[in-house]
Amino acid sequence: MERKDTFIPSEFYHIYNRGIEKRLIFEEEKDWKRFQDLLYLCNSRIPLVFKSIQGDTLDYERGKGLVSVIAYSLMPNHFHLILREEQDGGISKFLTRISTAYSMYFNTKNKRSGGLFCRPFRAKHINNDEYFRWVISYIHLNPLDIFEPGWKLKGLKNAVVASDFLKDFAFSSYPDYFPGDRKEGVILERSALPMDISELEDMEAMLKIDRSFQGVTLER
Repeated sequence: MERKDTFIPSEFYHIYNRGIEKRLIFEEEKDWKRFQDLLYLCNSRIPLVFKSIQGDTLDYERGKGLVSVIAYSLMPNHFHLILREEQDGGISKFLTRISTAYSMYFNTKNKRSGGLFCRPFRAKHINNDEYFRWVISYIHLNPLDIFEPGWKLKGLKNAVVASDFLKDFAFSSYPDYFPGDRKEGVILERSALPMDISELEDMEAMLKIDRSFQGVTLER
């Protein structure tokens, strides 16, 4: 099934997708890193061949982007992105490239064939500031499901340790904002942010923004 959405240039969208049958799409650290590298490489208006790139992927001069990547988090069987459409068809082309490139890598590595991701990918238009703050908080809090499964219902056993986990989790854009000094920050176009999100540095502030987590208890 192909998508019917029309993405509007300069507008923001929450994009998410998962593995078919909810299967794992990241099985080992190099899988997570490969997809993260593709977030950078596939965001180019010129075709790129992964095998032709020498040296550090994130040093490669990829040219102008199809989209602006604002935020992301990778989870064992799904991923979340906030993207801004930069040219007509940019989001669709970017998602097609990254899904195809990663599926080819994953299938070759695991000697499998067939689709890896659900089709079409899911997309929601972010049409106001309040919703933007909710989405970016939701995305950056998502990795807590890895750290402490069931935390949304049971509460976090140690809020300080949980906050440190988010700051250290390599496969999310949260460390690129707070403290914001790692190389993977080149994936993002932080200048495209529609607002100041500095108040979301604190995990408790993100929990307050995200209404679905307002019942979460924080034990210290």
